[in-house]
Amino acid sequence: MKIPVFLFCFFLLTLSVWAQSSYSGNVLDAFDKKYLEGVTVSVAGKGSTQTNSRGYFNVSGVMGDTLILSFPGFIDQKVVLGQDKFLLLQIQDKARLLPTFQVDAEPYRFRFRDGKLYLAEDESEQERSLSKGVSMGTGTSDGGGGLAIYGPISYFTKRNTQLRRYEARLEWIKRRQGYLEVIDSDSIRTVLMESYKLDRKDWDEMIIRFNEFHLNHEFLDWSKDRVIASLKEFLRIESLLEN
Repeated sequence: MKIPVFLFCFFLLTLSVWAQSSYSGNVLDAFDKKYLEGVTVSVAGKGSTQTNSRGYFNVSGVMGDTLILSFPGFIDQKVVLGQDKFLLLQIQDKARLLPTFQVDAEPYRFRFRDGKLYLAEDESEQERSLSKGVSMGTGTSDGGGGLAIYGPISYFTKRNTQLRRYEARLEWIKRRQGYLEVIDSDSIRTVLMESYKLDRKDWDEMIIRFNEFHLNHEFLDWSKDRVIASLKEFLRIESLLEN
């Protein structure tokens, strides 16, 4: 009886190890789309790692695990792992969720936005009409010498802001559909890795460089065929440079 039990335990252990997959990708600032270094990427209960200078990470996990992104000053993000093994993730700076307001103190006008104070340029009457003003201090009859704070009206509530951000995100993903169809395709990846003799680590690093090369347009409105052609040409040039 001992031998079958041992074999059964060995089978379960082997199955568990086999089920582990490697998930990789890079993390960007949601605002300026720059790669973030030092982001802690962890899989709940299975350890963690940090992104490098290109925002790259590689962790082990299985489908259904929760990937957690943590970075000082940014909102923690949780992602449930699925079939896609390469992930392009973005995290939001907390300061950009702070309210925007404007302070008029003649002869200057200041604006507090995204957690920073700016010297504001003259705004249009339409922009003023969308703001809620509160007079502070002592003003003169001609309107000078006073202090006014302009804050967002009810339209710019947190809920509406989140809905607009979500809609913008869906539109961004839709416009990158051709790119995603290529990058998320296991069959395309397998063929190209065999053609250019790349292992999985080489492939991930090559894709990061490919993304950086096209960062100015992010493959918006590119067809699948155009992305494939561009990727093949990029791999061909990279292979020539390495040789």
